Amino acid sequence: MPLFCRHNRHTVDCPICSKEALPATAVRRAPARKPGSKAGSTAKKGSPRARTVSGLYAAAGPYEDLEVSRYEVRLERVPGGLRLAEWPLGTGELRRRAPVLEASDLPGLVERATERGVVGGADAAKLSEAVTAGEGRGVSRGRAGEFWEELRIEQLEAGRVRIARWIERPGSGWERQETPVMLPAARFVEALRGAASGASAPARP
Repeated sequence: MPLFCRHNRHTVDCPICSKEALPATAVRRAPARKPGSKAGSTAKKGSPRARTVSGLYAAAGPYEDLEVSRYEVRLERVPGGLRLAEWPLGTGELRRRAPVLEASDLPGLVERATERGVVGGADAAKLSEAVTAGEGRGVSRGRAGEFWEELRIEQLEAGRVRIARWIERPGSGWERQETPVMLPAARFVEALRGAASGASAPARP
């Protein structure tokens, strides 16, 4: 490249000749960003929906009520014991309510739970021995932190039973917990024995 151009200027200082002398360079454009993406961030795939059932379970039902069209009651093995819960059919999510089922279905539910390995060993034998379709009210007492609590099997209309935890809170008395029941197998055995024999614990508010 000559030092001086035809316009008597330094070639590099001439606004015309400097452009003619320099080789054309490709202009690199930054890649277009996707809407909603941030610089330096890594695209994340949508995480799969958490499974609410991860262990073995046995089911009874289906049943119907006014709130949901159809549901089944599942006895599931969970860390530390068993969970008894209502599952509306077709939703894949458990129901936040104390489970209600036919009293006559309890023996079959325990039998299926034993066959499928939901419960085993001594727990399976005790549950099978304790459960029957008899009338009565069964109670198993325990503690929930600083509060007294009970697992109750309560007789309802049309041959159904509700299996629920009750907690005694200072100043408000006994309150039924509208949640699935999660307790060690021994607590279910104790409550079922009372229900099968027709034994009734002292009345609670």
